[in-house]
Amino acid sequence: MRELVRRRLFPLIASVGLVAIGMFTTTWGSDLIGRSEWALPYDLWGTLIATTRLAHGNVGGLYAPPTGLISLPGAAVILLPCAALISAFGLSLAIPGPHNLHPAVWLLAGPYQTAIGCLPLFAADALAERLGVPRWTRGLLALAGAGVLWSVCARWGHPEDAVAVGLLLYAVLAQSNGRAAAAGWLAGAAICVQPLVLLALPVMLALLPWRRMVPFLVRAAIPSVLLVAAAAIANWHDTYQSVTSQPDSPVVNHPTIWTSLAPQLADHNVAAGPFRLATILLACLCALAVRRRWRARLAVGTDGEISGMSWRASARHSADDQDESPADKQAELPGTVPAERLRWPTSLLADVLWWVAFTLALRSFFEPVMVSYYPWPPMAVVLIPAATLGWRRLLAAGLLAGALTGAAQGPSHDFWIWWVPIVVGLLILLAMSWPDLSGLRSYMRMGGETGDSWGRLAETPSPEETPRSRRFTHGAR
Repeated sequence: MRELVRRRLFPLIASVGLVAIGMFTTTWGSDLIGRSEWALPYDLWGTLIATTRLAHGNVGGLYAPPTGLISLPGAAVILLPCAALISAFGLSLAIPGPHNLHPAVWLLAGPYQTAIGCLPLFAADALAERLGVPRWTRGLLALAGAGVLWSVCARWGHPEDAVAVGLLLYAVLAQSNGRAAAAGWLAGAAICVQPLVLLALPVMLALLPWRRMVPFLVRAAIPSVLLVAAAAIANWHDTYQSVTSQPDSPVVNHPTIWTSLAPQLADHNVAAGPFRLATILLACLCALAVRRRWRARLAVGTDGEISGMSWRASARHSADDQDESPADKQAELPGTVPAERLRWPTSLLADVLWWVAFTLALRSFFEPVMVSYYPWPPMAVVLIPAATLGWRRLLAAGLLAGALTGAAQGPSHDFWIWWVPIVVGLLILLAMSWPDLSGLRSYMRMGGETGDSWGRLAETPSPEETPRSRRFTHGAR
């Protein structure tokens, strides 16, 4: 336990700091600027009402007014411990306002939802450790991650977005270590909490053989199917209406260039569902574009040899064959490790994380109505590959991400003033965080994936850490 705390010390400190700052700014901070009412995230109250209903066994009330829930039921499930305490203490869930200036329930719900929302900080640190990022640079990563996370939890009260992205990052980490089954279940949990992570699912599938995709998709679908089916059986109309139409208001939130093309609903709302389906299709096309190159890199070591194969086998199954990718052929060879169970090269993991960030950014690029915390997921993920480029690049990326987070809180409803600068800023952030693959390859040649050195000769790795391409097997040299 002590070792685990030591390894995750920076995200732990950042989480405690974020909870403290979030509670201060929403309660006593408003008093300092002369406001009598606490500055609370109103969106959280609807989810809390849905969760309390669920805690009392009222599954049909998940999507019934006034919850306003449009995410999948996992968004309510993650708040169940908090709902149980709310019911035990008899706290009121009355909406904050002039007649409820200081709701006591926030003193319980606020720290809880911010604390669970810090999950991506720990996932990012684990991935940075896997990538060999120096310890103090990981501290800077935790600081930058907590800075942009403030908008999601403390400001807007949507811990489901943060939890989903955290689970997604752990799924990528599991898959990079050859644990495809665990990655499928983690991805399924992430989707059930917030389906925005569906945008990144094609990127994970791109690294699997075709025959392994169906089991992965089944695992990823089971949690959502079970919970949505339960809610639909209990209340078909409200569940179907909320999950499929995805209503949003360009009057309350920020319109984009696509708002006029979205289907119109009642009360000046528009349906975001069709655009989100189209965005998922675009993410699939991105994954298809990089699949062949990634599958080749998964099979071919950084020194140009087939991992887990002798030089004779690699010659017989060269990547020049146009019928199958090298990784698919490797999985068919007797006595070799299946491609989906291989540990990814560090350069490949950094590249995958960048593409995960890019596909998550597609939501901001093509959403008909934007909310201030929507740009957060790609920013949280792209800071990880930025950390592999050194602390200076991470500092620049963190400052830009912080500026975008602040700009996204602006009130403007003119898409030229609000939406266009956000999109341009995300594109610049993605460009400056593009992984330096040549640098990563040099790092692996110098020290392997020990995580103890960056740009310097690392300690001699153990035989388990030594890339297979350096071992002399079958008498080959």
